[in-house]
Amino acid sequence: MEDIFNLFHGFAVVIQPFNLLLMVIGIVLGVIVGVLPGLGGANGVAILLPLTFSMSPTSAIIMLSCIYWGALFGGAITSILFNIPGEPWSVATTFDGYPMAQQGRAGEALTAAFTSSFVGALFAVIMITLVAPLVASFALRFGPAEIFSVYFLAFCSFVGLSKEPPFKTVASMMLGFALGAVGLDQVTGQLRLTFGFPEMLAGFDFLIAVIGLFGIGEILLTMEEGLAFRGKAAGINPKVVLQTWMELPRYWMVSLRSCIIGCWMGISPAGATPASFMSYGIAKRISRNGSKFGTGQIEGVVAPETAAHAAGTSALLPMISLGVPGSPTAAVLLGGLLIWGLQPGPLLFTEQKDFVWGLIASMYMGNIVGLIVVLTCVPLFAAILRIPFSVIAPIILVFCAIGAYTVHNNTFDIVMMLVFGIAGYFLKKTDYPLAPMVLAIVLGDKAEESFRQALLASQGGLSVFFENGLVSTIMALGFIALFWPIIQGGWTRLRGAPKTA
Repeated sequence: MEDIFNLFHGFAVVIQPFNLLLMVIGIVLGVIVGVLPGLGGANGVAILLPLTFSMSPTSAIIMLSCIYWGALFGGAITSILFNIPGEPWSVATTFDGYPMAQQGRAGEALTAAFTSSFVGALFAVIMITLVAPLVASFALRFGPAEIFSVYFLAFCSFVGLSKEPPFKTVASMMLGFALGAVGLDQVTGQLRLTFGFPEMLAGFDFLIAVIGLFGIGEILLTMEEGLAFRGKAAGINPKVVLQTWMELPRYWMVSLRSCIIGCWMGISPAGATPASFMSYGIAKRISRNGSKFGTGQIEGVVAPETAAHAAGTSALLPMISLGVPGSPTAAVLLGGLLIWGLQPGPLLFTEQKDFVWGLIASMYMGNIVGLIVVLTCVPLFAAILRIPFSVIAPIILVFCAIGAYTVHNNTFDIVMMLVFGIAGYFLKKTDYPLAPMVLAIVLGDKAEESFRQALLASQGGLSVFFENGLVSTIMALGFIALFWPIIQGGWTRLRGAPKTA
């Protein structure tokens, strides 16, 4: 009952006129970010994060989370109308969404996509509402060893459960750890890796790194590829919306299955992209119309969109309750919380109730506002793609530079943003994942601090990480996640081995 009361109090915070205005602005900006290929939710949140520094933490997180919801919605517009995935997880939506648009059923495809996105996100938000307080209360029992074990599980999961090659994931993460170690040692007070530059005493600000790696790097890559937009223009007729809504209940099993897949993949760091492809593949295999997938089946739109949004939303659960982000965007939001002086984790539920429940309430409201905005403004957002990318790219670069400068009002940060941007460009060209690097930059120093505190308490004995059932279990799960590809391969070979009499 206390949690329900807190949730209603969160709604009272969200429906304040200023916060509602920020919610609408965030949704609109997020949809624009999602419509522009290459930007994505993490980039949009990182670029626009400096705009929130003058706001209260609750208002700031409402706006940033709504940018995220808008980006999730916006990716479907380009996928269906232009066959250009606005987000990586929107690739699966193009398989049936674009053929539907080519057949003159763009309104039906967009309605199905937006509604499925709403359902997937709503399912995940309800799960967060029910589970997050329980996880947080349980996590209050954690000491330094347990906290490190959670970070260890997150790092290992990125290596073992990611679709990226493990070597490249480890290399990217190691580089992130090195960047996170620059500056003042929090335990001994000594300087590390500053090379005599006073500007590096405070280390690399994660926001500068994120703006460069994601924003600048993606813009450079997109400019090199010579992006051009071609596709179908579309509006959404209210009659088509109602007809599609009447048809969608037939696919309730597809939606439910996709919600479960999405939430599972979101809580683990697998992410929305594998969730969308997995959901699409299972739907194609199970459906009686599976052979027609790829020709314009509405199930082929419902499955990936539902799973992607459930995964994208549920990735916030470990961030809120444990302080461990489940996605690149959650990692950026985590960094924002740290900038505002808030420590994500179980103590948020006792020390910052207004903030936590305001955030959860904004998930409900932002999802509803997002559905209304995208259903009514599709032609406007699609028209953005008629603007030449040669005009859009410089505008985005200017916003990136302004965002980097406003972090510390320092021109050195703009230089570092460009350095990170060039590094991000080459990392993308060589297919090195950026998400593990961002995770390591954000959490590396905290994991190191917990590790060293645990060793100090145990006088240097590594047995502290296996001294009780809780920490042993989490560490064991981390090792299982780390070596999961080997375990899975061995199990497959064992099952496929011929039986001897």
